[in-house]
Amino acid sequence: MFSGLTLKIIAGIAALAAIGIVIHKIRQSGADSVRSTIERQNNEAGNAADEGVLDYDACRDAGRVWDFGAGRCVGPAPGRRN
Repeated sequence: MFSGLTLKIIAGIAALAAIGIVIHKIRQSGADSVRSTIERQNNEAGNAADEGVLDYDACRDAGRVWDFGAGRCVGPAPGRRN
């Protein structure tokens, strides 16, 4: 039905297709890994920002001043003149 050359060509095409699928799966796995790393970093940054907001609010509630340059709460609020 098929000649020897035709079978070799079909086997070669099948082997190339299998190699292509394996390469695609490896690349997809790497992309998923990078995506997960970036998502984790984004979540950590968001959590840190949320904690900073809470620290800012607590600083203000305590009647102190938030130093934006230093990113921390500093001394008492300056007195007001009458």
